[in-house]
Amino acid sequence: MATRVSDEPAFVLHSIPYKETSLILDVFTRSYGRMALIAKGAKRPHSVLRPVLQRFQPLAVSWSGKSELRTMTKAEWLGGVPPLVGDALLCGFYLNELLVKFTAREDSHEDLYDEYSKTVHLLGQDPTDLEPILRPFEITLLKETGFAAALDRCIDSYDGFEDDEHYVYQPERGIRKLQADDPGHWPVMTGKHLRCMNAQDYSDRDTLTQSKSLTRFILGLHLQDQAMMTRQILIDLKKI
Repeated sequence: MATRVSDEPAFVLHSIPYKETSLILDVFTRSYGRMALIAKGAKRPHSVLRPVLQRFQPLAVSWSGKSELRTMTKAEWLGGVPPLVGDALLCGFYLNELLVKFTAREDSHEDLYDEYSKTVHLLGQDPTDLEPILRPFEITLLKETGFAAALDRCIDSYDGFEDDEHYVYQPERGIRKLQADDPGHWPVMTGKHLRCMNAQDYSDRDTLTQSKSLTRFILGLHLQDQAMMTRQILIDLKKI
């Protein structure tokens, strides 16, 4: 059955040319997840879509169709985000790579969409400290897509964390208390900083350090040999 959707909040993640005048877009929407849309005539010089379909800008998009590739019928710029520049722009591409690799098409993640929107707005302020902006998005992504086991409780007791206790992340299980024979490559965190991570409080630099260890470990487990170009650039620049 053909579908018709109007004025759906969305961001363009990626676009590729299609034929002479059109674009195929990978669009992240709030209610429908990632959608493949064809924007017919968007490459024409006087197309109303051409100036609108920019990455990292909030849009309201409309489409119709019944195949996997729907037809965009309208797109409006909602404004409010300055163009990303410099390291913030690299971070934006990193967010988009994560979404493409960790989310399936037409799988709704409203909380993740809201976190992405918030993160893009923060990056639009051209911050000098990027880690406190990126960490909450990474953790939300891993939670919402099911690639991380529970991060908000100890699996030993299914209870909260004790501030001075040390914990590890055990793959496929979650957070538990550190044991003497645990593998050395498992990330170690204190209860205090785990609570801060779950509250999205990164005011303590130790919370940032421990959350970086955790997210790199979990992302690496699932990416395996898949290359993420922007992530490696940012690591080389010591930005994440």
